Amino acid sequence: MTTDHPTNTRKHGKNEAAAGRLEKRARKAPRKATPKSLENAALYYLERFASSAENLRRVLMRRVERSARAHDTDREEGAAAIDDIVRRFVASGILNDAAYASARAGTLHRRGSSARKIRASLMQKGVASDDIEAALASLRDEAADPEIAAAVTLARRRRLGPYRRDGDREARREKDLAALARAGFGYDIARKVIEAPDIESLETLADC
Repeated sequence: MTTDHPTNTRKHGKNEAAAGRLEKRARKAPRKATPKSLENAALYYLERFASSAENLRRVLMRRVERSARAHDTDREEGAAAIDDIVRRFVASGILNDAAYASARAGTLHRRGSSARKIRASLMQKGVASDDIEAALASLRDEAADPEIAAAVTLARRRRLGPYRRDGDREARREKDLAALARAGFGYDIARKVIEAPDIESLETLADC
């Protein structure tokens, strides 16, 4: 006859307790969505994250969906409440898609994102095309050629082209070109970056 070791027994007990807590959370019904709770949720979300109007609408609508399943909340009434919240937030300036798009585009550009990637990211957040194009145009305040500057930034981060060790460059050329292409950069720009003779000339190219 065998007996459990005390350490194993304690571990088993802890695992059961953790599993019980998870099960309790899973069973806990979501809070009922009301106009007031939705507005509070919207304000809390915007304290933590920048957001477009459409993105906030989607976030709140997910709460309504959960509430509809748990509390039989009327989806149309929830959507109407969200429309009112978004309208008021836009009117007061709490939500400003043009400012959001400009700030988001700048952040992505400084990380090395191409215009194509930035455009796709903003479209996914429901930003209107006019605001997207204005945000992309504003990147020229940061660099004369934003696309080249972003490609150089990405090459530096990923150690592509001139940022590789000399012995690796030629062998990795095609892979480096493909990496920039997957990131949304055109072939001509990818070639300029990957085939630059050295880091100094590449950095000069980015600053032009």
